[in-house]
Amino acid sequence: MDRAQSVPNKLWFLKHIRLFDGLSQSEMHEMERITRMEEVKKRQPLYLPGDPSNSVYVLKQGRVKIANTASNGKEVTFDILEPGEIFGELDVLEDSPRTTSAEALDDALICVIPRKDFDQYLSMHPNVTIKLTKLIGLRLKKIQSRVEDLVFRDVPARLAHLLLELRKSEGVPEGGGTRLRVKLTHQEMANLIGCSRETVSTTLGQFRDEGHIHMDGRSITIVNEKGLSKLLS
Repeated sequence: MDRAQSVPNKLWFLKHIRLFDGLSQSEMHEMERITRMEEVKKRQPLYLPGDPSNSVYVLKQGRVKIANTASNGKEVTFDILEPGEIFGELDVLEDSPRTTSAEALDDALICVIPRKDFDQYLSMHPNVTIKLTKLIGLRLKKIQSRVEDLVFRDVPARLAHLLLELRKSEGVPEGGGTRLRVKLTHQEMANLIGCSRETVSTTLGQFRDEGHIHMDGRSITIVNEKGLSKLLS
């Protein structure tokens, strides 16, 4: 990758990360200096459980799956990250080995921040530390909500909850409904809500037949939000 072209792009990208809002130009250049850009191929793991926590990552392009494997061998997906999100920071802050895996779902571009540089940056910028703490809290709350779904709700309610979550973060008004910008496979949805791919396909078909959603390939448009919401009660 050409250095003259990559540096401005990287700096522009870092300025648009919510975590770094409010930093001065010199502080942003400092952050740019300690990061490096990496290209990651689809299905390539960035780290696995038990790996040392050597870096923090910021996703610039593509999607990354955060997951783990249960004792029965079944994969559980905790989150699917979109561009602009930071990850791998909790293990670094706790000075512990990786507890999850991170895998690219598409060809991706990632900003990598070495652990020692990240620690030093936080010590010099307490405002970033406060924002990071809030971000971690929101992420843990999201995971807790997903665990509660698995324990207390049936599959239609879990899938409806997932679609409504995506509507909030990835929804675009379109034709009287809300189209989800993120296009997950049925297997990816199944891993997020703890069921089989076949069950997801069947349940989505039921939602379509009941007029809750419209499907066009992997594109989903929510056309009856109230109908999906009733499944959660």
